[in-house]
Amino acid sequence: MGVVRNILWIGALLSAFCGATQEFESILWQPGLKLTWPDFKAKPDTRSNAAAITASGISYEFSTQEDNGEFTLDFTVNTCFYPGKSWYQPEVCDAVILSHEQLHFDISELFARRFRKLLRETSFSRNVKAEVGALFRQVNRELAEYQDSYDKETNFSRDREQQQNWNAKVARALDQ
Repeated sequence: MGVVRNILWIGALLSAFCGATQEFESILWQPGLKLTWPDFKAKPDTRSNAAAITASGISYEFSTQEDNGEFTLDFTVNTCFYPGKSWYQPEVCDAVILSHEQLHFDISELFARRFRKLLRETSFSRNVKAEVGALFRQVNRELAEYQDSYDKETNFSRDREQQQNWNAKVARALDQ
């Protein structure tokens, strides 16, 4: 639970680097893209009770134009997976756990879509930078809460029935 929040925070901190620089290796979310265990490149934390950790997050960049007091945004929002911050313990991981980790990445994409929608629908003032930042923080808080709920309800993939329910729920949301 706390681990997910920490990893999402890392994703938020690294978000400025996704696609903008190669300082941190990242994989951009794409429809149909499935993570594989070789994508998890960080050394496992042997002190952790977790079988795997997915570091993913949302990145954005934007520019703005003013026309007669109206501000319009041109923006890009990406969902990133960070291989160098993601790890797994091979001796305890299986396809179900990989599916669970994939869903963390997919959930990040759901909230990237929410952020894109907010950016399209919001009227901005001269304080556009602060307003966009506030929306980003809001979406990241909601994302962290959703990721926590996902882990709790699936018992970190141990509840196979709930895992299947979440797989279907997120797949439907991504199809919309």
